[in-house]
Amino acid sequence: MDYILVFLLVFLLLCLILQLYFILGLHRKLGSFKGYESNNPIMEPVSVIICAKNELKNLEKNLIQFLDQDYPDFEVIVVNDCSNDGSDYLLNDLSLIHKHLRVVTINDHPRFKHGKKFVLTLGIKASKNENLIFSDADCFPASNQWLKCMQRNFNDQTDIVLAYSPYEFEGSLLNRFIRYETFITALNYLSFALSGKPYMGVGRNMAYKKSLFFKGKGFASHMHILSGDDDLFVNQNANSSNTRIEVDLESQIWSEPKKSISSYFFQKIRHFGAGKAYKSVHKFILGLQVISGFLFYLFLIALIVLGFNKWIIASIYFIRLFAQIIVYAPILRKLRYKDLIWWLPVFDFVYSIYLVLINFIVLFWRRVVWR
Repeated sequence: MDYILVFLLVFLLLCLILQLYFILGLHRKLGSFKGYESNNPIMEPVSVIICAKNELKNLEKNLIQFLDQDYPDFEVIVVNDCSNDGSDYLLNDLSLIHKHLRVVTINDHPRFKHGKKFVLTLGIKASKNENLIFSDADCFPASNQWLKCMQRNFNDQTDIVLAYSPYEFEGSLLNRFIRYETFITALNYLSFALSGKPYMGVGRNMAYKKSLFFKGKGFASHMHILSGDDDLFVNQNANSSNTRIEVDLESQIWSEPKKSISSYFFQKIRHFGAGKAYKSVHKFILGLQVISGFLFYLFLIALIVLGFNKWIIASIYFIRLFAQIIVYAPILRKLRYKDLIWWLPVFDFVYSIYLVLINFIVLFWRRVVWR
């Protein structure tokens, strides 16, 4: 029994060290990030690209906020993907009023089926400008300064800009967990990018140059994967010198969260499915992060069950928790999610199990669709 306890303790401490590396070594960088010393003062023309498939209600509610940006030269391209809900009438009416709006229409064809990557590609080809900024129809910018915040990061070296897209607060337990999961995801990809290891972005709020898209042959290398138009593109093209992040409050894109567990589950299955195509180095690092977090709790519980010294166990647990609180609290305040700090002990445990389960399910899941 003593050998088992020593074995479990050693591996628990190893997991603790790995977790502290991610928390203090990587995530802390986002908390201390104050912006880049020199941002681009020239407001170059930009193209905003939004894909919409039967999104009439969302377009009615959100599109005007993209069209009313305080920016001198921009276009908003809405790719209307075979919609049959009246979106075409709304877009036609708005295009007569707003000079910034351009509409690309895809008509339904009984023998031709396509995914979002094809839709995005048409929007990119139709764009007039080099700097492209992406969002979704069910989202809205936090302010009319969104384009300025995103554009200022482009320069001769920067080809990709990764930003943050939080979900609205609704008060339910599911909503809090969705927001927590969104925060941790953003914390990870933004911190990794600051550390020179960019591996993904979120299509609701990201930007890249049109020339980079065509230089990397667009989505050709992963066109067979229906998801991943955002994270796989970044994973394939981002590096330590061509990627910046933007976390100003006015640069955020807000989204309405899923209302049910089932809809959230299918959304996450679609998102996680693309992770299988990440570069090997990214899969290794992210896998190490997920597994060490899960095993930390597994070994901790095993030692409690076997009656190991409770003060030592408590000390190990609180070392990690205090590190998280110290690092995450200012970031949560910065990203307007400060209420979640009180849920950290609960959601961190649930999230570690959730990650392992969802990744296991993804290994055998085949049902992935674009709308």
